[in-house]
Amino acid sequence: MRDGVVTLFLCGDVMLGRGVDQILPCPGDPVLREAWVRDARSYVELAETANGPIPAPVPPRWPWGEALPALAAAAPDVRIVNLETSVTRSGAFAPEKEVHYRMDPGNLAALEVARPGVCVLANNHTLDFGRAGLLETLDSLAGAGLPVAGAGRNAEEAFAPAAHPVADGVRVLVFSLGTTSSGIPRSWAATADRAGVAYVPAATAEAAAAVVARVRRARSPGDIVVVSVHWGSNWGYHVPREQIRFAHALVDGGVDVVHGHSSHHPRPVEVYRGRLILYGCGDFIDDYEGISGYEGYRDDLRIAYFPSLTVETGRLAELRMVALRARRMRLEPATGEERAWLRATLARISTGVAITSEPDGTLAAAGTATTAREP
Repeated sequence: MRDGVVTLFLCGDVMLGRGVDQILPCPGDPVLREAWVRDARSYVELAETANGPIPAPVPPRWPWGEALPALAAAAPDVRIVNLETSVTRSGAFAPEKEVHYRMDPGNLAALEVARPGVCVLANNHTLDFGRAGLLETLDSLAGAGLPVAGAGRNAEEAFAPAAHPVADGVRVLVFSLGTTSSGIPRSWAATADRAGVAYVPAATAEAAAAVVARVRRARSPGDIVVVSVHWGSNWGYHVPREQIRFAHALVDGGVDVVHGHSSHHPRPVEVYRGRLILYGCGDFIDDYEGISGYEGYRDDLRIAYFPSLTVETGRLAELRMVALRARRMRLEPATGEERAWLRATLARISTGVAITSEPDGTLAAAGTATTAREP
């Protein structure tokens, strides 16, 4: 913490399973049960066809690529990632799912290298290999000293925040929630006596009130509160009215940052009552290169978000964004043209927020932006 400001690192989905797992030093069983792809190594071949050979096995830092120097330069106080994969050797594919992600526990170094302070797990791939796979995931992350939020051995654990001390008694509390709209089956919900995720059926006023009540019970004076939400469809820039109302209700109830994810590309940025709302951070690490169909969204472009919050108020002081692109399952710096495309797109879809290009190549949004209108 510097000068009364806490800086966070936020990103979209970190998917170290399937094809990415296959290029790491300890690849797991490549068998898949997808309609068209039965071997995870096929995704490696697609990426190589699109952008050139991958020198597998790659070192653990490979998938993060130039994101690691960006993290070092920004020096965030807390790094928060949505880990969208099971960490398991289980072969018990969830029968109600079409796509399953798993990384071998032997490849956890590929997560540890980014030094996440919190891994949020309330998403639609955490139980891809059943509750046994979830328990192995929880044990693997705990064994590596990686705190989690959003999943647990019961509902109390799943809904509990991860508390990350910063300095001078200041903590960042991270809550993680997942909704039906992101593809989480209702059966994955954690209960009093069953492991699962922190499941919210819909983004309703009642659900927001329940989250706010949990926040108020957990927070202490001076805490910064982040609510990380896995919600919405994969494609498109439209944010449904219920998501806007849900996010606003969280802020009205004392939440400082709403960290949304699930979409495969970035969605609008909003500053509401001085607080940051990211409706969709897009993917960050995945094995999607070479898959066609949505090129207009430029889902090969990724953003590392670095919001800085004033400790006394929790208000957004500044948001810096580092633009990256996926090539050979590694993050590279985006080109000037690609940064300009991202800036123009975010400016167009983010009502009331001025997105600027900075001399150092980052994108920025100031904390004084106006409130976005509901559609």
